[in-house]
Amino acid sequence: MAYKLVYTRTAARDIDKLDAVIKKKLSKKLTEYSKNPHHYAKKLISKEIGTYRWRIGDFRVVFDIDTHKIVILRVGHRREIYK
Repeated sequence: MAYKLVYTRTAARDIDKLDAVIKKKLSKKLTEYSKNPHHYAKKLISKEIGTYRWRIGDFRVVFDIDTHKIVILRVGHRREIYK
């Protein structure tokens, strides 16, 4: 069973700024990862920006898991996401 992906306003804005090729790659991976989120996720040390992250190329997707929903909090390049 795949979890439902829910995007915060900030995450949606982050995604809108990205290149079309990267958006397509992100979409494909997010769909795949939502089927078994814990398998691909790494727990973040600092809970300030979120609980987990996925690595998709040079980009990071920061998210929380809530029952049957994955709440996408931030999406960004690895250089800038944790600042």
